[in-house]
This record gives sequence, C-alpha cells and structure tokens, in this order.
Amino acid sequence: RQHASAKRQKSTRIMSETSLHDIGLFGLGVMGQNLALNIAEKGFKIAVHNRSPAKVETTVKRAEKELKNSNLTGYKEMKDFVMAIRKPRAVIILVKAGKAVDLTIEKLVEYMEEGDIIIDGGNEWFPNTVRRGKALEDKKILYMGMGVSGGEEGARNGPSMMPGGPKEAYKRIEAIVKKCAAQVDDGPCVTWIGPGGAGNYVKMVHNGIEYGDMQLIAEAYDLLKNIAGLKNDELGDIFADWNKGELESFLIEITSIIMKKKTEDGKDYVVDKILDKTGMKGTGRWTVQEGAEQSVPLSVVAAALEGRYLSGLIAERKKACKVLTGPEPHEAKTDKKELVENIRLAMYTAKICSYAQGMALIKKAGERFDWDLNLGEIARIWKGGCIIRAKFLDRIKKAFDNDAKLPSLLVDPSFAKDVIKGQESLRYVVKLAIDSGIACPAFCAALNYYDSYRRERLPANLTQAQRDFFGAHTYERVDKPAGEFFHTAWTSAHISAAGKTYTL
Repeated sequence: RQHASAKRQKSTRIMSETSLHDIGLFGLGVMGQNLALNIAEKGFKIAVHNRSPAKVETTVKRAEKELKNSNLTGYKEMKDFVMAIRKPRAVIILVKAGKAVDLTIEKLVEYMEEGDIIIDGGNEWFPNTVRRGKALEDKKILYMGMGVSGGEEGARNGPSMMPGGPKEAYKRIEAIVKKCAAQVDDGPCVTWIGPGGAGNYVKMVHNGIEYGDMQLIAEAYDLLKNIAGLKNDELGDIFADWNKGELESFLIEITSIIMKKKTEDGKDYVVDKILDKTGMKGTGRWTVQEGAEQSVPLSVVAAALEGRYLSGLIAERKKACKVLTGPEPHEAKTDKKELVENIRLAMYTAKICSYAQGMALIKKAGERFDWDLNLGEIARIWKGGCIIRAKFLDRIKKAFDNDAKLPSLLVDPSFAKDVIKGQESLRYVVKLAIDSGIACPAFCAALNYYDSYRRERLPANLTQAQRDFFGAHTYERVDKPAGEFFHTAWTSAHISAAGKTYTL
C-alpha cells in the first residue's frame, strides 16, 4: 500500500509539472493578445494575465474562437498566473514604456524566484532596460529587453524580434521565439542581439530607420503628385510597380494600397481626407538623441523627425501661407516617365544613405558598449515580419557578412556602385523640388550626407579655427602627427593655451 501511495504521489507530481505553461504574458492590449495567440498557435502552452480582468476574458474568448488547441489559459490573479508557469519561469510583459513597466516588475517579483526571467517586449529606452537588469541582480532574476516589430499583424502571424540581455535567459525562450517569429528563406527573424540593452537599442534604430523610410516615401508622393501631376490611381500603380524592383518593401506595398482606397461613399480617396499631421511615440527622437550622443550623423532620420514636428504646426502653417511667398508647386514640363524614374532612383539612393547611417549607429554603439553586435544577422532578422522589411536587406546582410568591419554601406562595392549611379537622379530631383518650392528635407539630407562623406576635406578647418580663436580649444594640423595639438595667438589680446603656439 505504501508503494502504491508513493506511486500515486509521484504520478500526481508529474501531471502537475507537465500541466504547467511554457511561458507567461502580462499585458493584453491588442499587441499582447496577438502575440499570446501566436505563441499558443505554435504549440506552446501560455498563461496570460492583465491588470484589467476584462481583457483576460477577451483574450480567452479569442483563443476559443481562433485556435484549434487549448494552449492559452487566462488568470485573474498575479500569483496564480506566475505559479502556473514552469521553472525557470519566463514572463513577457507588454505594457506602456516607463513607469508601467516598473510597477509590473514590482508585482511580478513578489512571486518569482531565483533564475526566473522577465522579458520586456515593449519599445523601451535602452538605459531603463540596463537599470532594471542591474536592480534585479540581487534577486537573481534575469531581465531582458526584446524589441518586437511588425505591429498587430506581425505579433499575430510572425514578428521580427530583437531580444537582448543575458544569453542564458535567451536560451530559455529560444525555441518559443524562433517558432513564433516571421520565417524567411534563411531562418526565423529572431536572434540574440547581445547583452544589456542591446535588443532595445537595435529596435530603437530600426524605428528611426522606419521614420526615414516613411518620410522619403511621403516626399516622393509629394513630388509625383505636384510636379509629375499624377492622380491617386496612377500613384497606386507606380508604387505597386516600384514594389517589384529594388524598392520592394512592406512600406512601398502598403502605400500602393493606400493610394487607391476610397471613402465609403466612393466619392473621394481616403488619403486626401486625412489631416496632414503625423503622430509619433518617441523612438525616432531617441534615435536622433543617440546619434548625437555617439557622434554619428543621422541626417535622414533627423529630417523625418523634424518633418513630423512641422506637420504638427498646422495653425501656424495656415497663417504663414498667407504671409510668406516663394515658388508655387507646379507640374514640370518634362517627360513624365523619365521624371518618375528619376524620383524612384532618387528615393532608392536616399534610402541607402539612411540605412548606412542607421547601421553606422548600431556599429558604434556595439563598440562603445562592448556588445559584439553582428550587423549582418541584424539585417537578416529585419527581412520579415517587421515594418522596414525590404528586399535590399539581403544585400545589407551580404555586405556585412563579407566585411564585418565595414565602416559604411556607402563604401561596400555593390552599394557604392548604386549610389554613384543614383546620386545624379537625387541631385536632379532635389533641384527640381527647390525650384518648385516643395520641401524635401530627407532627400536633401541624404544628398548632403553623400557629398560630405565623399569629400576628403571639409570646411571644418575654419570652424575649428573659430573655436580656437574664441575658446582656445586648440587644433590639429594636416602637416603634423595626429594627436598633436596647437593654439594660435590670433590677435595681440590672445594668451597661449596648452600646447605649441604660433604667435603673431
């Protein structure tokens, strides 16, 4: 009887362990719901919880309707939710960045144990991820920041995911995220990015590049509409055609659809009824801030960000248009087919410049924070699921696979050939826009970046001379070894600073 009792207890314990969930997810907004359903659909048992019980019920009902299995279980109490996950427990949180994340962590750790893992799947400022990771070290709870791109549709059907943090934590969730990520020809769109805040950092730059892409498309639309004189249906056809070549991407694809969508009454196009004011959530601003922090030029992303700021000044613009004068947009007297091709080439060239800047920032951050980032692999996981997924990411991957220390995409032989060819169209389009009074800040920023990057000598010598004049900041000389600094007594009133001095 004792043997039978022990056998029953062992059987009960095994059943209890096998009934535990593979992972948990807290935060059941649409993104959270969709990611949870994705995980369950791929064959993993998932426990879900939310501060509002109503969203738990909604998610469970969706699972009953959309899934062919019963892998998703909702919990209304935090303790029950945490206890339902197998050890070491792994919980993804998808809540608003900032204080909400800290409050969620506080609640979770009340029931978590040594070796358990928290994964923040939101768009978080990477220093916050580093801070939280260090704060949880004493409790021996592992913390990850995982960028998730692809929007609601991507979360449901396969996003691009950028997890960063302890590698042992990634190993715990690797099988799950690999199966739930978007799948492309060379594997799932997920990889361990690196330690600390690396995952959030790469997602931040991804979003900055996304800002640049969207601005370039908007400027191309403006030029095609107001200089080429194309109608919405024609624009839709052109973007659809562009999506068959070098510019093939998710954003070009959806633009072709947007152009042709009509209002419910069929009288107007929806895009023409949308207020010309662009919203934002902050990741573009973070990217530009980091560019400044790392001394990496991000002119295309900065132009896109400023474009969004200007779009918000609607009341001011309405008054300014009655006061300020200049060239008015007008249809160009040129071959329309040739003009469309020049705009396409200009946008493709500017896009290469924008990605060159974004990848340069990731490279610099990897070196500064000792993250040992694989830029080719990062480009690969952006090929599917995410908002910036595009055909030419294959070529970016190849460029960094061929030369991991490549300083810029612009000097990769393949891309160099393209930008040398495309810069002529970029110049032509920028000049045409200027003469027509149409702002194209991202196109201009890309051209300025290209021209500055390819020049052996810039007028920065004068700027440094001015700094030495008013602040004795010293300077290096072209005819002396690097690292040797000089100061000039520019007038009789100047006093020598440290270093060698050339007096009057």
